[in-house]
Amino acid sequence: MKTTSRAAMPRRLPPEERERSIVDAAVALAAENGLEALTIRAIAARAGVTPALVAHYRPVMDTFVAEVFGAIVAAEREEVIVSYDPDADLRANLLHLIETLLDEHRDDVAVVWVQSWALGARNEALAARVRAEMDLWQSALEDLIARAIADDPHTSVDPASAAWMLLAMVDGMSAHSLVKWAPRDRPALARRTLAAVLDIPADATAPDAHTSTDR
Repeated sequence: MKTTSRAAMPRRLPPEERERSIVDAAVALAAENGLEALTIRAIAARAGVTPALVAHYRPVMDTFVAEVFGAIVAAEREEVIVSYDPDADLRANLLHLIETLLDEHRDDVAVVWVQSWALGARNEALAARVRAEMDLWQSALEDLIARAIADDPHTSVDPASAAWMLLAMVDGMSAHSLVKWAPRDRPALARRTLAAVLDIPADATAPDAHTSTDR
């Protein structure tokens, strides 16, 4: 008796559920293999649907790549920022935040970030989302630093500058680590960088009360 095999047809789902399953599949694929892995066929295979169905729900691939990027990096930002302890010391909090971002187990997100900078040169939708997400990271970190130093009149750190410098260090070290070009002890370098950003000499912002002005 002959049997005829047929390709499994996608299970019928309500439009909202089907759309969500396609987005979830794309996010999972990018988290595992980077943004460059996002093609209509690859997403369709991951979601168990036809390429035509993916194109139906997300007809502009550049925009979909930007959406997936945003979903991945926003989730990380929310996870990291929520771990900030308002009752802890500013230095300890920032060190914890930096070490968390530099953890080698987060290299999958580092890949997504690095690829977004490269792919964004040819994908304006992605470039716009990258700029927006970088701004959100900077403003979130600036806000945390500003709130932490508000009750300490002796702290002369500029929250905006500190946030930019710390994020630049994290971005650079994360990118370097992907090609195994990084210090063996990234936390140690993070501590030194943090000290350079936060340990501003008092005389850099205010005159020494014991300094004579006689000439």
